Amino acid sequence: MAEKLWGGRFTESTDRMVERLNASIHFDKRLYARDIEGSIAHLEMLASESIITDEESTALKKGLLKVKEKIESGSMVYSDALEDIHMHVESELGKECPDISRKLHTARSRNDQIALDVRLYLKDELNEILALFKKLQKEIAKLAQANLDVVMPGYTHMQRAQPVLFAHHMMAYFEMFKRDTQRMEDCLERTDSMPLGTAALAGTTYPVNRDLVRKLLGFSKMAENSIDAVSDRDFVMEFISSASIAMIHFSRISEELILWSTSEFDFISISDAFTTGSSIMPQKKNPDVSELVRGKTGRVVGNLMSIITLMKSLPLAYNKDMQEDKEPLFDTVDTLKACIDIYTRMIPHITVKRENMYKACTQGFLNATELADYLAVKGMPFRDAHSISGKAVARAVEKGCELQDLTVDEFKQFSDLIENDIYEYLTVESMITRRISYGGTGYDNVRNAVEKALSNLEEQ
Repeated sequence: MAEKLWGGRFTESTDRMVERLNASIHFDKRLYARDIEGSIAHLEMLASESIITDEESTALKKGLLKVKEKIESGSMVYSDALEDIHMHVESELGKECPDISRKLHTARSRNDQIALDVRLYLKDELNEILALFKKLQKEIAKLAQANLDVVMPGYTHMQRAQPVLFAHHMMAYFEMFKRDTQRMEDCLERTDSMPLGTAALAGTTYPVNRDLVRKLLGFSKMAENSIDAVSDRDFVMEFISSASIAMIHFSRISEELILWSTSEFDFISISDAFTTGSSIMPQKKNPDVSELVRGKTGRVVGNLMSIITLMKSLPLAYNKDMQEDKEPLFDTVDTLKACIDIYTRMIPHITVKRENMYKACTQGFLNATELADYLAVKGMPFRDAHSISGKAVARAVEKGCELQDLTVDEFKQFSDLIENDIYEYLTVESMITRRISYGGTGYDNVRNAVEKALSNLEEQ
């Protein structure tokens, strides 16, 4: 059984099942590069403050780089007895620098070390996620731009409500993912805090230069309180919370793409490259990508419940429970990145069936509000106009026709204010054109919104 680096006060060997339960190496080994990066910065600081010699620092840094090469070559042998990535790196360093390797851990604890590693890891991942979100937003805006004149039914309560531009509908998702990007940027700001040098919880007696380490590792600020620094996982909770909201947005767009691609809607077609078939029904073309993304939403939301439950009752400072923060974090990072990437790839390969969308706008009395607005413009109180429009709809339902199919004489049975110009109000094109309020579905509004979105993305 391997000698424990912390085993000085223990007289018995650790039970094998305890080692297995205690070990995190099977998942935290992905932190190796950040662990070594943090250790190299720590060594530079120790040497700069004459806590170790320059020669010792140089030798240990060379040794760490050899350990990194060993890990990346796949020749590292992992053991539950060594628990985590920190102890594996330090143990391997002992083979490279047997006389001085134990000086590496001077003036630090595994508590501030893991806090550092996770922050370095999440900073890198957040920057990648932000770049991925920008690409996704661009593809959504480009799809909108390519279909600026396509009209579709807008829905409330899953019932046809009023016509909207397809581009306007897609730009609603652009706004959602823009907010997700902003949340990730906020999370990055709070993740960008350097904890190393706070040691186990109380700081260290060595004359460390934390600000030098901060600069070497590219942090914008230092953790202000040593107890908080080692026990803070707010940034992990915040990231998974933000990721959960993003996945809700992915689930919503997935649901709509699934519905729109059914034969009942037949609004879009998704490329064969992003669909699958059935093992028994040859005609099937299943939107499995959207279904899988919709399903993975539950996985990420589950990770959020896991980390919140983990942290909710922990006293300060570090507790071993906090080892369980990494699996939900890693899984959330991997899942979110995969979903952003696959949607960025899939969206350009969606075919919009404009004729089917337009036809759907001409059925189901989507112009009933226009009739009410028409009467309100002529001076009738809107509530009265609403009632009359409802009666006109009931009449059309009785006749088995649409509002625009009623004659002027039939309209006049409900109000003498209605003239021949009513039919101009009831066209699909008029319903779109007249939506002039800022943020509405009017042609100019949507065109400007798309152009602004693409311009902003180019500037970024």
